[in-house]
Amino acid sequence: MTKAQKVAFVINTLEELYPEIPIPLDHKDPYTLLIAVLLSAQSTDVRVNLTTPHLFAKADNPQDMVKLTVDEIREIIKPVGLSPQKAKGIHGLSKILIDKYDGVVPADFEALESFPAVGHKTASVVMSQAFGVPAFPVDTHIHRLMYRWGLTNGKNVVQTEKDAKRLFPKERWNDLHLQIIWYGREYSPARGWDLSKDIITSTIGRVSVLKAYNKKKY
Repeated sequence: MTKAQKVAFVINTLEELYPEIPIPLDHKDPYTLLIAVLLSAQSTDVRVNLTTPHLFAKADNPQDMVKLTVDEIREIIKPVGLSPQKAKGIHGLSKILIDKYDGVVPADFEALESFPAVGHKTASVVMSQAFGVPAFPVDTHIHRLMYRWGLTNGKNVVQTEKDAKRLFPKERWNDLHLQIIWYGREYSPARGWDLSKDIITSTIGRVSVLKAYNKKKY
């Protein structure tokens, strides 16, 4: 199967499985999405969604957020982990939004990536989900599946993103990155992986991955 055929199979299969695509992180606007994505670093969406209601009940906009101290924010967000760094980031970016952007989250990659605690992946999620700008944020699920499917060399997430953008049509990026995440969680997890339920990998998967799976080493 050629790479073009693999790509077509992935797109068609994911479209059949996820015609309606759930948004993993609960939010109501670009600001609350930015905060939720920031909090999700090295945490789970479930844990973030359990934590953000407590934070947003006190502050769901930059003006109210800066009224809280860093320690107050940290106390609320402790369950998601890395709370000292994340609390400083949330307070700091909220102040920047007020001082430089009239409290409005900018639809600009460079501006977003300049904020404390905001990296390329977080900026990409906000740009795609809040503003509809084509982006392909690569998380652990996408990185794992792109390698299993033989669509990247697995070297690093930067390379995986480049390969995803090169192989998949730009107009599909925003849907695909979410569809692949859901597929990874439900059909091709890192642990407890059952190849018989993973139709995409079992059909187009990298030979070395399939051999390793069969030897129970992957």
